[in-house]
Amino acid sequence: MGSDLKLGLNLGYWQRNSDDSTELVQVAERLGYESVWTAEAYGSDAFTPLAWYGARTSRIKLGTSVVQISARTPAATAMTAMTLDHLTGGRLLLGIGASGPQVVEGWYGRPFPKPLARTREYVEIMRKIWRREGPVTSDGEHYPLPYPGGANLGKPLKLITTPLRAEIPLYLGAEGPKNVALAGEIADGWLPLFVFPEKIEQMYGPSLAGTGPDFDIAAMVMTVITDDVRSALDGVKMMLTLYIGGMGAKSRNFHADIIGRMGYAEAAEEIQALYLAGRKDEAFNAIPDELADGISLVGPAGRIRERLELWRKSPVTNLLVMGPRDETSLKTIRDLVLG
Repeated sequence: MGSDLKLGLNLGYWQRNSDDSTELVQVAERLGYESVWTAEAYGSDAFTPLAWYGARTSRIKLGTSVVQISARTPAATAMTAMTLDHLTGGRLLLGIGASGPQVVEGWYGRPFPKPLARTREYVEIMRKIWRREGPVTSDGEHYPLPYPGGANLGKPLKLITTPLRAEIPLYLGAEGPKNVALAGEIADGWLPLFVFPEKIEQMYGPSLAGTGPDFDIAAMVMTVITDDVRSALDGVKMMLTLYIGGMGAKSRNFHADIIGRMGYAEAAEEIQALYLAGRKDEAFNAIPDELADGISLVGPAGRIRERLELWRKSPVTNLLVMGPRDETSLKTIRDLVLG
């Protein structure tokens, strides 16, 4: 990929009334960042902050990283995406993901099984809606249209509004090899949360084998410009402690699984056990520095410049940096990545 790495800013979740990143997004746009991304879990939604920033910018692309498919029907997501894409002049990048069973079943009250089949159906319906080639029907198991039963009055419908783009760029948030392969098959890009650039080929080589030259691997990377490497690594380890230890059930934690596939299975098991036992400090200390350093870009500019070469040699095509909150950091990162 060499010097062709693209650069985006990932803001994560909107947290509170004071968390208005408009000025930061405007700075990123002015500095040449290609995209800005927002997220959702079980707090703020992803679309509303993105609309807010889209109304205050003119060029930067607007990505969701990610919209949870169980939160909305395919038609609802397609309508929201079409509307936001229109209002922002065709700048939307729609990232979707299946989330995990704790959120899907505990928060949205929807069944989690067969996430790949559900994702495939979801994407097929959204694309039918945007193309407006006729009334939309689906005989899929998960999102049948019209709904069978109920009042027995459902009829196939066609989107009233003509989309600005019939093909809105679609990304999948995926961690398992089969889900990554699905992204390569049906999507325009992949949004990996944790990437160890030296290990991505061995972990996902077969899953990515069928992707075309325009397939965008947009990796979310915690990036901190600082002379205090120790403190920065500890920040990464705090994030990993939560995701490995608490973001998932003991018997099914996709984040812990991916750390295991990176070669840290024993550490992931220990971290999760300690965290769930309430021994969070010990869980933090059990995270190897090598792991925290491998999935992030932290330290002085010179150190980050050297580590960027590992990313340039990997299949990653797009760095979505997480962490910078000031113009100086954004400019330094821009210069390091884009030259």
